[in-house]
Amino acid sequence: MGGGVMGWAGRADHLGGVPRALVFMAVGAFAKVVTSLLNSTSVHNAETLIRLVRFRPPGRPLITVSNHMSTLDDPLMWGFKGFPTMDAKLARWVLAAEDICFKNAILSYIFRLGKCIPITRGGGIYQAHMNEALEVLSGGGWLHAFPEGKVSQENAPIRRLKWGTASLIVRAPVTPIVLPIVHCGFEKVMPEKFFFGRRPLVPLCSKDIKIIIGEPIEFDLQSLKQTAKTVSRESSFPSLGWPNTTPDGLDEAAQKWLYINISDQIRTVMERLRNFGGTLKRFKA
Repeated sequence: MGGGVMGWAGRADHLGGVPRALVFMAVGAFAKVVTSLLNSTSVHNAETLIRLVRFRPPGRPLITVSNHMSTLDDPLMWGFKGFPTMDAKLARWVLAAEDICFKNAILSYIFRLGKCIPITRGGGIYQAHMNEALEVLSGGGWLHAFPEGKVSQENAPIRRLKWGTASLIVRAPVTPIVLPIVHCGFEKVMPEKFFFGRRPLVPLCSKDIKIIIGEPIEFDLQSLKQTAKTVSRESSFPSLGWPNTTPDGLDEAAQKWLYINISDQIRTVMERLRNFGGTLKRFKA
């Protein structure tokens, strides 16, 4: 793992891996208690996520993407029964907002131990810490992202996705498996405006949580890149100062077309899962 904000604390060999293991045991136990014991949680297609976390082909990276309903989505969404929540080696890396999770040295150290990668909101998809995410994927690791970019507790369609996740899919040396997840209920466990416009001090209980796990999305990147090169010749995107040529020969316009196309495909699948979750809820009722 690279440098940046306390990058050394994010290394697997930091103090023999003991601090990381302790953090995942503690946070994992907390997630299990809140998600599996204090609240009622139903999970659709859990076996697909567990299989990909445990048994995907060696060297094949995994990117999971989900909507963002509360500040505790991660780690609570991994606290359902049967998931190896407390296993630090199997655990996800996650992109985390630098201004929230890395406010001071203590928080930075804890979140680094928890395999969090700081992302500067508004810093662009080619900011330095995105290279850390690429390192994770290059090593065949699991990375989780909230591509909507911020918490929204409204029961509303999936918002337009930021391009960062799509850029990682394109730039990874081995095309990642992309697994979409949609959930609801965590906004009731940790509401943004509970008491005088503030969050509760501890997660609430006796709420219904639903986690809908989709099927892996396979992207034919070679075909998409060829189309992007063709489209870019006819496009007139305003320049954002990106690297104008990638190893694949993609200029900025081609990169934008590619990231928009991939993001739209992921968003479409996530919205389909959201609607499916609504159908399950009505059927259960």
